[in-house]
Amino acid sequence: MLNETLQIKLKQRLNKLSSNDFDNIENWQILEAFNKAQIEWARRQLHGNNIYKEGDELSKRRVDDLQILLEELDLTGVETDRYLETDNFPVDTYLEYKRVSTKATNDCCSDARSMTVYLAEEANVELIYRDELKRPDFEWSETFCTLIGNTIRIYRRDFTIVEPVLTFYRKPRLVEFLGVLNPYTATTSTADVLCEFKDDIVELIIDETAALIAGDIENMIQMQREQQSAERNN
Repeated sequence: MLNETLQIKLKQRLNKLSSNDFDNIENWQILEAFNKAQIEWARRQLHGNNIYKEGDELSKRRVDDLQILLEELDLTGVETDRYLETDNFPVDTYLEYKRVSTKATNDCCSDARSMTVYLAEEANVELIYRDELKRPDFEWSETFCTLIGNTIRIYRRDFTIVEPVLTFYRKPRLVEFLGVLNPYTATTSTADVLCEFKDDIVELIIDETAALIAGDIENMIQMQREQQSAERNN
């Protein structure tokens, strides 16, 4: 969707019929609210209503809507006698963990073997490491990892971690308007940056944006209407 269309649709959501009551909203305010609404929409889709509270693959629609945010990153790091600790965590773009995959080798097997990697709680590391049924095991091709301090620790025992890959959801790309101050960088944008989502999702995010701005200007009726519209069509 073009940025001009986005602005027209947003102002139409806020203005009363045949009026220009809210045309004094600055374009940088629209930018800030829209980019905030993108993050809120993405986080809500990732939060599910099942027992694990995971919603990113709850339905075919969720898979289709969120696949654009999935990325893979080849991990690098330093290996100790207990784990490999990464040094290239994607701090600026990272939104939510999906999975870690890796291969491993040991002294008896030089051919890399694919490992199953489970995400574990940092509090349970010692318990898992001592449990013969849960601790890293090359023969069973299983190990676990934890997240700590913007690093990933992939645990090991008698094997070496090779070719680890992080699959994660990144933050949505920030929209920019040509010639308008970018509130995130405090610089004037030199080019239009379009929303990367499909037009039907952009329509929902516009409703979210209108609700945010309506709340900022204390138009509670308009805010409730746009919130209901966004949620009903989600």
